[in-house]
Amino acid sequence: MRNYLNLLQEVINDGHDRMSRNGMIRSLFTRTLTFDFADGFPAVTTKKLFFSGVRAELLWFLAMRDRADVKELQEMGCHIWDANADAAYWIDRGKTQFDGDLGRVYGVQWRSWKSSNGTKIDQLGEIIQRIKKEPYDRRLIVSAWNPGDLDDMALPPCHIFFQFFVQDDKLSLTMYQRSCDLFLGVPFNIASYALLLAMVAQVTDLRPSLLTLVLGDTHIYHDHFEAVNEQLSREPKALPSLWLNPAIKTIDGFSISDIELRNYEYHPTIKAKMSV
Repeated sequence: MRNYLNLLQEVINDGHDRMSRNGMIRSLFTRTLTFDFADGFPAVTTKKLFFSGVRAELLWFLAMRDRADVKELQEMGCHIWDANADAAYWIDRGKTQFDGDLGRVYGVQWRSWKSSNGTKIDQLGEIIQRIKKEPYDRRLIVSAWNPGDLDDMALPPCHIFFQFFVQDDKLSLTMYQRSCDLFLGVPFNIASYALLLAMVAQVTDLRPSLLTLVLGDTHIYHDHFEAVNEQLSREPKALPSLWLNPAIKTIDGFSISDIELRNYEYHPTIKAKMSV
């Protein structure tokens, strides 16, 4: 994870200050982070990663179909989407009753994209089958950015599409993220897509290899500068390992108990406020 820390330092040193929708930020445009599973699972160690939240949110995405209900995530003990359930984005669209509905976010697009003829497309399910049958296809892509549904989302997707690549018996994944909260959000995104890569690799009888994040607007909130400097003062520890229940052979078969982060050593939590 040294490359992640180097990017934090680069944004602090060379970024450009600007006022964003939800606060003053320091930004750079288009940076890339790559992680090799041969080095371990890419969980940040210079502060504690909320892995139980990573695991719960990804399972929640995978289970989505027509609408996203925050209550289902809350039942797994994860509250990271609570603020978005009643955010100003909904208020601006005239919604005044907040019942946990987050609209057609992320997993809804992954698993139930609405086509022009009214049919629903399980993008991820179809891609998994294609990896098995046509592993060298150059269209192994899942998109969460659906312009026709943006007004029906509590939050337009930040990580907007991802592509798989097969080489020999190894599976790699590249994700593009348009807006990147480098201190709070990106470590979570790294771990989430690493977990997704590992899960898809298992159900396609492949080994997870390289995870690459292409980061668009890569920024640090000014309110996070002190926390970032604290993190940069810490020495990274060895990466942990990921355990998946080997009996699970379908992407919908995973549950909380089938996913564990093992041998995870980390520095203490660094708290910072999330902007919505």
